[in-house]
Amino acid sequence: MTSTIDKAGRIVIPKAIRDAARLEPGTRVRFRVVSGRVQIESVPLEVTLEQRGSLVVAVPGSDQPALKASTVERTMDLVHDRGAAKGAS
Repeated sequence: MTSTIDKAGRIVIPKAIRDAARLEPGTRVRFRVVSGRVQIESVPLEVTLEQRGSLVVAVPGSDQPALKASTVERTMDLVHDRGAAKGAS
């Protein structure tokens, strides 16, 4: 896939790439040049862990929009799949 940089220096990341990398509007990204190649990666969200009752909860350091149900479901599926793969080894 290709894209073009406009006069303001903006580039559109193709939807298939955004979807595969889970880049959503508002996602902070970091740019690096490594061996002459431009790398783009999402910046991890800074969180603190807090005890809330019997649970430990990750609390973001800044206001964040609520997670979409589809994001939560996809994350739960990934965690479940990794746990099942570890149990199979």
